[in-house]
Amino acid sequence: MAAAPSMAAAIAASLPAPSAAPTPAAPTHEAIPASMAKVIDLEADIPIACIQLDGMVVSKIIKHAREAQGPSAHGILLGLDLDGTLEVSNSFPLPHHGSDDDDKSAKGIARYQASMLRSLKEVRADDSIVGFYQAMSLGSFYNQNLVETQAIQQDKLRHGGVVLVHDISRTARGNAAFRAFRLTRAFLDAYKRNNFSTDSLISHRLTFSSILEEIPIKIRTNPLLGAFLENLTAPSSASSSDPSPAAGQESVALPPSFSVLDIGTSSVTKNLEQVIEAMDAYKTEEGNIAYNQRQIAREKAKADGYIAKRKEENAARVAQGLAPLPEEDVSRLFKIPPEPSRLESMLLLGRIDAYSKTLEETSSTGLVKMYAARGTTSV
Repeated sequence: MAAAPSMAAAIAASLPAPSAAPTPAAPTHEAIPASMAKVIDLEADIPIACIQLDGMVVSKIIKHAREAQGPSAHGILLGLDLDGTLEVSNSFPLPHHGSDDDDKSAKGIARYQASMLRSLKEVRADDSIVGFYQAMSLGSFYNQNLVETQAIQQDKLRHGGVVLVHDISRTARGNAAFRAFRLTRAFLDAYKRNNFSTDSLISHRLTFSSILEEIPIKIRTNPLLGAFLENLTAPSSASSSDPSPAAGQESVALPPSFSVLDIGTSSVTKNLEQVIEAMDAYKTEEGNIAYNQRQIAREKAKADGYIAKRKEENAARVAQGLAPLPEEDVSRLFKIPPEPSRLESMLLLGRIDAYSKTLEETSSTGLVKMYAARGTTSV
C-alpha cells in the first residue's frame, strides 16, 4: 500500500515543471455560451441517462475480478459527467479484508482510498469519484452491503453516483457482462426514514423490482486498446532462434479457448443450488417476521384488554360517585415491539428473481448445446 504513493510521486517528478506564468489580470465573469450550457452543468441539473465505460476500465475490472477469484472484488470508479452522460475513464480496486474487525478494515480501506486519490491527483489523472464497481456471480447483487454503500453515495456524490455490477460467471463463458444501477427515489426515501413496514411499502409502492433502476451502458474503445487487442489476436511468425516453437510456425499471444464447447451443466447445477439456498433464506426470514407479528398481536391484545378493564372500573366508580382512576401510559406497562423490517425479504426476492433469470438464460443455452452434441454423436 505504501508503494502506490511513491510510484505516483516518481511519475509526477518526471513530468516537466510548469513554466512561470505571468501575473493574471483581474478576473472577468462572462456568461456561459449557449452551445456549452448543456455540457457545463454546474448545478447538476441534467440527469444521467447513460454510462460510458472506457475500454481500459472494462479490462481492469475483469482482471481484478479474475485475480480475486470471487465476488469480493470491488473498487472505485472515476470520471466526469457531461451532458447527461457519465463518462467512466478510470478505476482502481479496493483491498479486501476479513470481517474479524470491521472498524479496523473500514479505516484501512478509507486510508488506502485517500492515498490513491492523492496519487492520481499528483499525476493529473481523473480523481473525481462517480461510483463503485462490484463483482458478483449469477446475479447475486441484491444484498444489504450494496444497498448501504449506494445509499451513502447517492447522498454525497454529484448526481448520486452509480454501482457497476460485473458478472464473473458470464465472463467465464466468454461474455463480458456489465450492468449499472442506482437506487430509486422511492426506495431512498424509505431508507432515509429507516421504515420498511407494510404501510411504508404500500405508500412508496415498493417491491423488489423497484429497489434499483438500471442505466444503459456504452463501452468506448480508444485506438491504443484496439491495437493492443489486435496484437493479441493476430498470428505472428516465430523466429528460428526461439527453441520453444518450430521454425516458421505461427503463434498467437492469446491461446485458443474452448469455453464455447462447454455444455454448461456445472453452472446450471450451481445456479439451482443458489436458487434453493435463497428460497430457504426467504422462508426463514418470513418465519421470523410471522413470529414477530404474533408477538406484536399478543402484546396489543394485552394492552387493549387492560384499557377495556380500566374503562369498566372507571365506569363503575363513577356510578358509585367515586373519582375515576387516572389513565396510565400503556406503552410503559406493555412493551409492544415495533413492526419488523421487510427490507431483507425484498432483497431475497430480488436475489431469487436474478438467479431465476440467469438460470433461464444458461439452461436454454445448455439445452441447445446438448441437442447439438447429441446430433453430432448420433452421426
